[in-house]
Amino acid sequence: MNKSRHLLIITATFFFSSLGLAPGALGDGFEPPSGLVSRDTRGDGGGSITLTWERSPSDVQQGAQRTKITYEIFRSVSRDTGFSLVGSVPAGTTAYVDADSGQDHRVENNRNYFYRVRLTDGLAYSAAALTGPVSARSNWFDPARANILIVIVVFFILIFIYIRRASRGASLFVRKIAGLDAIEEAVGRATEMGKPVLYVPGIDDVNNIQTIYSMVILGNVAKLVARYGTPLIVPVCRAFVVPLAEETVKQGYLDAGHPEAYNPNNIRYLSDEQFAFTAGVDGIMMREKPAANLFLGSFFAESLILAETGFSTGAIQIAGTANIHQLPFFVVACDYTLIGEEFFAATAYLSGDPKLVGTLKGSDWMKILLMLALVTGALLETFGVTSFTRWFTAQ
Repeated sequence: MNKSRHLLIITATFFFSSLGLAPGALGDGFEPPSGLVSRDTRGDGGGSITLTWERSPSDVQQGAQRTKITYEIFRSVSRDTGFSLVGSVPAGTTAYVDADSGQDHRVENNRNYFYRVRLTDGLAYSAAALTGPVSARSNWFDPARANILIVIVVFFILIFIYIRRASRGASLFVRKIAGLDAIEEAVGRATEMGKPVLYVPGIDDVNNIQTIYSMVILGNVAKLVARYGTPLIVPVCRAFVVPLAEETVKQGYLDAGHPEAYNPNNIRYLSDEQFAFTAGVDGIMMREKPAANLFLGSFFAESLILAETGFSTGAIQIAGTANIHQLPFFVVACDYTLIGEEFFAATAYLSGDPKLVGTLKGSDWMKILLMLALVTGALLETFGVTSFTRWFTAQ
């Protein structure tokens, strides 16, 4: 009897070794997992295959002892041979994702693979369940992130609706922004004193959204000073911002009907270095004594130095930035400060462009919807309903 069992083990070992599986012995009573299914992992970028199976009856019967057994996963490009171990998972597990695990075990897209899964305790093993062929591929849509798509679509629909309404002449309310209303007062004061207006568009480059928004405000300021005949000085920190600032100011003077008043020498490139630029602007403020200083753009550590120097000259100062960590310095040293998103709203407020006003209103309504969703989710969670908040979870 013992000789027959030994012969059986040797025969089985030889058989599985010929398939490329690791040598071992068939476990007494170990049964293989059933219902093994392989498929491309949904919604991923490729290079991944998901396996699922039903637990082996031996796994279920092991109970508290099952920590000693595992499922081993083998992969091959051939149904009959060449299988190599790609992973193992503890007993009780019914799924495995075969993803990139190094160059030697990389799952290539659009290549057929076969998988075998068996139960083992390290000494003996069950017969292996087989599945395949299956191939990985890149997916263009991830269903698990459909919630994000829906939120984005709703956002763009709101913007589209409000842009159409603004384009058709509908009156869309935008509350007064005191700092922007004060710009005309500051320009008027500079005109009465016979001094220039200083406009600093931040220290970031032209690809920063705050610099782009600052240029829109600069265009409106240029039109205003052109009507009053007041000099406008624009120190620039980044070389690439110089032509943008020149064209913006020139267009402002042209729109105001005073192109001859445009002075290109007042668009001054100082330095790409943060504090060299700061020292240069401080020099302008101390030498030329502008009556109004406008700091609108992206600012960092230089904000307090600029604002303090301007304050010491007695100029009226208006500042605005989306860098909220710099707002306290502007608040204490300037007469008016655009806080946070007021800076972005300023472009729509000043220009009245239907696209900007529509975008502003669409964004506001999207924020209202999100706040309502937060309140609704908090109430539902309080009463034990979790499906609403789970829907918003990004996978």
